[in-house]
Amino acid sequence: MTRRFLIAGFIALASLAHGQVITAVKPTWTPPRMADGHPDLGGYWANNNATPLERPASLAGRERLTDAELAAMKQKYQELFNGNGDAAFGDDVFNTVLTNVLGTKNGFKSADGETGDYSSAWTVQRVWDHRTSLITNPADGRLPAMSAEGLARRQATQVARNRGAYGPEDRSLAERCITYGSPPIIAGYQSYYQIVQSSNSLALITEMIHDTRVIPFNGGRHIPSNVRLWRGDSRGHWDGDTLVVDTTNYREGAFFRGASSDKLHVTERFTLSGPNTLQYEITIDDPGTWSKPWSAMIPWQRAENQVFEYACHEGNLGLAGILAGARAEEPK
Repeated sequence: MTRRFLIAGFIALASLAHGQVITAVKPTWTPPRMADGHPDLGGYWANNNATPLERPASLAGRERLTDAELAAMKQKYQELFNGNGDAAFGDDVFNTVLTNVLGTKNGFKSADGETGDYSSAWTVQRVWDHRTSLITNPADGRLPAMSAEGLARRQATQVARNRGAYGPEDRSLAERCITYGSPPIIAGYQSYYQIVQSSNSLALITEMIHDTRVIPFNGGRHIPSNVRLWRGDSRGHWDGDTLVVDTTNYREGAFFRGASSDKLHVTERFTLSGPNTLQYEITIDDPGTWSKPWSAMIPWQRAENQVFEYACHEGNLGLAGILAGARAEEPK
């Protein structure tokens, strides 16, 4: 027996002799820190979480799955998306698994069900937890009602997409290799990030289209309001061990499938909650689109793989094909 354990034993006996109860204290994890004392958020991170943005109606009033329900969801997920069938993307993964577990749907076919569908062999494994929605506020886990202005924008976007392509502007920003939007909420589809941090700024690089946001920590004023950017204008500051980022000056349609307005104001919070988990929280305040602000939390997992090249413009043959097809369908 080592001297350290002997001393610990004597302390325990002495405490028991005085009627004290000994409680084992687990060591607390402390984040790695930069030279300036702030947490080091640097590295590669991934959002492959399976939890949907909004809580499904069949789980209304329930913030968490039971252990048995989570086990059943994981098992069904492995059965459905084992590489022998179609892939699913975004929230369709959770919702498809849930309907199969509940017995309201059997199997899965992608939206069009035609030749050329993605196989699930090409998609990444999703990370499951007990939560039933990423949205933490409102408490029902659902998006607030959209304003008339927001609904009109969303409908106009859908109409433009359905009519084919009068021009490239009818297609989404992602198809045109402009941006996948900010803040990033896409899961399970090349949703990897690299953070490069210094004492006075942080660069957040996304794998999709290689969007890069440089976030200064000076907390200074935003750029003039008449300057509008697809990824907005970000300013960061530290609140204890949490990096808080305030972003304004968005262009209309920059977020949420083109529905957001130029009034969009985003607050992000980055907190290391463990050696391999970065808690990413967002609050969306856009009175031009939603009736009230809403918040969500996405746990990013530390990734072993680096962010790879995303050659969008160089190989964007799909958009050329879409435009050519639309011209061929027009009356002669």
